[in-house]
Amino acid sequence: MLESPLRKWMTKPAETVKPYITKGMTALDLGCGPGIFTLEIARQLNGEGKVIAADIQQGMLDILKNKIQGQAIERHIELHKCNENSIGIKEQVDFILAFYVIHEVPNQKALFEELSTIIKPDGKMLIVEPKFEVTRRKFDEMLLLLTGLNWTVLQEKHNFFSRIVTLTK
Repeated sequence: MLESPLRKWMTKPAETVKPYITKGMTALDLGCGPGIFTLEIARQLNGEGKVIAADIQQGMLDILKNKIQGQAIERHIELHKCNENSIGIKEQVDFILAFYVIHEVPNQKALFEELSTIIKPDGKMLIVEPKFEVTRRKFDEMLLLLTGLNWTVLQEKHNFFSRIVTLTK
């Protein structure tokens, strides 16, 4: 299901990340799953920069590893296994994508505090959450938590499937 053509059509990976990707940047795909967005970010980096594909599930990272093994794009994708309490990345990033993942994190405050330490000044974070799982109230609570940690909302929008926000630190 995570890699179905229908999901790709619904999520539109190329359109979703294009406004945020510039050559030479370092991006974090948080909760990368099988890498639909990771691969698209790497393609748009066009050999200049890298994507850190981070997931708590080793199985998802293994799927992505098998997809990129032996390909030129492999040099621009770093696989990273998170643990239950921390992402565990120390590297500074220009862009963070959190697609359909924040609602699965039990301690969102701790997550956002950690993300605050790795985002570069003026870096951007794109959070996309599923409407069928995340109510407007829950989404607003998340935004309140973020703004309380000095994240600034740049744009908020919605579509039929998702609640979407772009932030900067």
